[in-house]
Amino acid sequence: MAERKAGGKDDRARGIDPAQAARLLQSVPPVDREAENALLGCLLLEPTCLAEVHEFVRKAEDFSDPRNARLFAAISAISDTEPSWQVQELASKLDAEGQLESIGGTDRIASLIEAMPSAARAGQFAKLVGSAAHIRDLISTATEIIHDAYHAGQDAEGVIARAEQLMYEVSRSRDTMKSSTLQALLEAVMEDIERREGGTSRGIKTGFYEFDDMTQGMQPGEMLILAARPSMGKTALALNIAEQVALRGTRTLVFSLEMSREQLVERMLAAKSGVYADKLRKGALAKEDWNQLMRASNELSEAPLHIDDTPGLTMPQARSRARRLASRESGLGCIVIDYLQLMSMGTRVESRQIEISEISRGIKAMARELKVPVLALSQLNRAAEQREGHRPRMSDLRESGAIEQDADVVMMLHREEYYHQSTPDWLDHNPEKRGLAELILAKQRNGPTGTVRLTWDNRLTRFKNHTGQTGPGGVYEAKPIGESQPPLGNFSPGRATGPVENHRDGGGPDDLPI
Repeated sequence: MAERKAGGKDDRARGIDPAQAARLLQSVPPVDREAENALLGCLLLEPTCLAEVHEFVRKAEDFSDPRNARLFAAISAISDTEPSWQVQELASKLDAEGQLESIGGTDRIASLIEAMPSAARAGQFAKLVGSAAHIRDLISTATEIIHDAYHAGQDAEGVIARAEQLMYEVSRSRDTMKSSTLQALLEAVMEDIERREGGTSRGIKTGFYEFDDMTQGMQPGEMLILAARPSMGKTALALNIAEQVALRGTRTLVFSLEMSREQLVERMLAAKSGVYADKLRKGALAKEDWNQLMRASNELSEAPLHIDDTPGLTMPQARSRARRLASRESGLGCIVIDYLQLMSMGTRVESRQIEISEISRGIKAMARELKVPVLALSQLNRAAEQREGHRPRMSDLRESGAIEQDADVVMMLHREEYYHQSTPDWLDHNPEKRGLAELILAKQRNGPTGTVRLTWDNRLTRFKNHTGQTGPGGVYEAKPIGESQPPLGNFSPGRATGPVENHRDGGGPDDLPI
């Protein structure tokens, strides 16, 4: 067999064998001592250039020489209290702390200054030092990944997810400051306002027009929580939204930790075709049912909707898969997670409450990183069932207050009819409650709160827009989602039931009944 040349095309295609990897791990990591010395000379000459240096060198550990690391740490510390310090002050501080000799004494400080005629190239030297440090970070991360791989057992996917997360973190760790001027921000915001004025919004429409009016659609980078007690229909509502979003051409990813993908698709077919779900389960289908199913199947097959039903999915795995889909396909527009409490972090944590907090922060970070709305379903605790009227409150969110804090939108699904199924004549006395579902917007960081009315069709496992008009037998008429939807921006508080409050700072009191 012909010998491969190190670093050649064949190497890149096949990778490096374990023996070569072991030899590489014994190599000396890259350093640039000359750039380190030159950078410190610039800082000693002109202390005020530290701000420019911090664009590329953030910490003392970025220096490979321990003497340089200690000197940089001392320069950073004295600059915090005295930005225009003198070299004599720095030397006195080092001497008082017993550090002067460890950095080479006053003679070394003098030699660093003498070697630099000016501080004009401080930024260039900082970039060289930062680049070498970044490569060392990369080597350290790669070594950690290799260690994980050797001790992974059978959990290959777990190692891959962690490797992707570690590589992502090291790639972002050296991002230079990305602040924007107010002028640039104003231009972008004014353009966005102008788009809204023209009836165009950045928000993704759900097809439920009262909800879309109240929120201007699901906004990129936002974390939305849909919470409910079991059997309220939160999975059905999330699936209705995912279907509608995908049918409008937005690539959507659904993480289903509770139901299999086949079960979800069967629900979608029932809801889209109008063939009752119980008929699908029994297999008692007429010819017209088959025709309706085929039409629904053909329409749904065009939707860019992806379903991942991996049981026991971890938050790092979800983030990794969403990243891959976003990079592989022509963008990713929306993510749905069903449901939050079934996820884990994949590592040992002190308590379940802390783990839920970390998952919540991970979901919010994923939304911001990928610039997509993430709709995460959540369980409510049993407190609502002990309460008169059974109406949920934000404090009913299960296991962690971090969910409420991290979320941009918190909505709770409530169907009063569900709690009176065994009460004789209840619907006769409350005909307006038949099929009525309330989507309670308890928090909206950038908009009003209130209640949106929907109509629930149990046999189709589908929610529809609520018209507010009763048909035969007192049943509310409903329009399918997406049908006769008014343009966004025409919302008036009177269209939503209940008080409409504008909690732009994150919501009202936690325990206030909604």
